[in-house]
Parts: sequence; structure tokens; C-alpha cells
Amino acid sequence: MALSIAADVDITPNDTLIILDEIQDAPRAVEALKYFCEEAPEYAVIAAGSLLGVALHEGISFPVGKVDMLNIYPLSFREFLVAMDESKLADLLTTKDYTLIDAFHDEYIFWLKQYYYVGGMPEVVEYFRTHKTDYRGVRERQNIILRQYRGDFGKHINENQLPRINMVWDSIPMQLAKENKKFFFGQIKKGARSSEFEMAIQWLTDCGLVYKIHRVNKPSIPLKAYIDFSAYKLFVVDVGLLGALADVDAESIIDGNSIFVEFKGAMAEQYVVQQLISDTTYNPYYYTSEKGTYEMDFMVQKGRNVVPIEVKAETNLQSKSLKVYCKKYEPEYAVRTSTAHYMEQDILTNLPLYSIMNL
Repeated sequence: MALSIAADVDITPNDTLIILDEIQDAPRAVEALKYFCEEAPEYAVIAAGSLLGVALHEGISFPVGKVDMLNIYPLSFREFLVAMDESKLADLLTTKDYTLIDAFHDEYIFWLKQYYYVGGMPEVVEYFRTHKTDYRGVRERQNIILRQYRGDFGKHINENQLPRINMVWDSIPMQLAKENKKFFFGQIKKGARSSEFEMAIQWLTDCGLVYKIHRVNKPSIPLKAYIDFSAYKLFVVDVGLLGALADVDAESIIDGNSIFVEFKGAMAEQYVVQQLISDTTYNPYYYTSEKGTYEMDFMVQKGRNVVPIEVKAETNLQSKSLKVYCKKYEPEYAVRTSTAHYMEQDILTNLPLYSIMNL
């Protein structure tokens, strides 16, 4: 009755959808979901909100088993194409007809570069959709989102942890710019130890703002059984926000820039992680040889097979690490993803970056 009065809408059983938005700001509303399920199942309820508040709010009794969870991610590249009124290009990718897909290779590369800069945050994508070449406006909106995140940090964490969370968050572009993208605490501050920052990293991961990609000690099934919890790469939730955090200008991403070469690899890996998590069923890991002589950027488990994935930012297809790995472990499949066309060579498939969803 109270909701009906507040919204000035008649709420009728089996005919009205109740949406509780920003539910993290009303802890008792989270608990109320249990009673909707048990005592008023005839009403359909959707609760939407940030994991920042819901996951970390003290004193909330979360209605485990009573609520269906749906994770919402930034728009994937495929969804970005649809938002740009390129639904036919998006649909073509799902056919996996690479003879036809290759015919539109240049169009896909054009939009892929736009996506690297814009990313998939809905407000930013909507702005870019209506102001196609206003890259400055895009960056302004990305920076607003980053500032809002910082504001949320302060709302939900104690003062002792807040500086560490900010330091981890700010260090991610620098960590990814290295050739070895494993997260090093010593690069946050001199002499830093993992124990100082573990809580901050876990907090960012639990909130969904950071993706933590673990190293595996052995490329065997099941990959999850071989996780090395002490070694991982950190990526942010969105490739566009990574560019904003690193202050990478549009021209460097879209037109190319010799100074930008090293960070281009970081953006390609960020893009691949984002697509794998949001648009496939795979959980990505990575692998480094015992002596650290070579590294597989990512690997996933496909049925009874471990599939190594080498990420190339451009069309250079030289893959020394992949070659060494394949010689040693003889996988049934191996994937290289790059801006080159689709290609099959024995066990190796070159999958264009824009179609990584088809992995």
C-alpha cells in the first residue's frame, strides 16, 4: 500500500513489476526481498544497485536462495555495435561465417578502435551515439564516473583502508603498462607488502570494479585446481575507463602513436578480459613457465581441454611464447587473437579481436 501511494500506481498481483533502484542505499529493502519471496510471491520485484553498498553493508541479512542474481557488465563490443546502429555487423559476428565477416574487416577494426576509447559504460556510450566525434565529451563523462567511484569508496569503507584502495586503483594502468603485467605491490609504494593491500584489492574485486585474473601453476584440468593465489593480474571493469585512468588521448588509440605502442598491448588484454567475462562462458586465467621464460596471456578451459590464448594488439603474428608452449604441452587447440583476419593453421586459430566473443 505504501509503495502504491508513493508511486501513485495501482500495484496488482501478477500484473505489476516493482523496481527497487539504488537498493544499496536502503539496507532494509535488501532484507525485504526475502519476505517478498516467502509471503508475497505474486508480486514481481527487480532490485538494481551497486555492489559497492550491497556486498559490504554491515548488518544486512542477504536473502540467500530467495533472489535470482544477474550480473550487469559494461556493454560488450557486440552490444556497442548495436548501440551504434550497426546491428547487422553485430549479427554477422554471431554467424561465425568468416568468409563474409572478413569482407567487413575494416569496418570492424574502425569500430573496435572507437570501443577502445569509448568503452562500454552506458552513459558514455549513449553520449557517443549522439555526439559521434566529440571525444572530449566522452572523456569528461568517463572522468565523472571515475570521480563518482571515488565518492563511493569513501561511503562504504573505513578511513584506514581508503588510501590503500585509491593507491591500488590508481596503480592499475602503471601495472598493465609493464611487459610483465603481474601485479607488484612494490610498484604501489616502495617496500609495500601484500598484507598491506590485500584487503583493498579484495574490496575492489568484490565490488566488481576490478577483475582479478589468477596465474595457474600448471596448464591442466581443472584449471581452478591449479590457481596460484599469490600471483595475478588486475584489470579494471571497462576498457574506456582504463584509457581515462591512464589519460590516453583519442588520437593515440584511433590513429596510432609510436609512443603509445607499449600501452596498446595493455588495452588489448583489458579488452579481451572484458569480452571473455561479459560475453562468453569462460573464466580466464594466465600461465607463466616455472623459470618465467615465457607467458601465456590467458588460458581457458573448454571441456576437457586447456586452450592457451595469445593476445596481439596489431597484425604482428610472431608468437614466441605460444610456439614454446605448444611444443611443450601439445594442446589440442591454441588461439591467437589480433587485428589480422581469421586464419587456421593446424591447431592454431587466429581469431580477430573483434570476434573474441566466438572463442
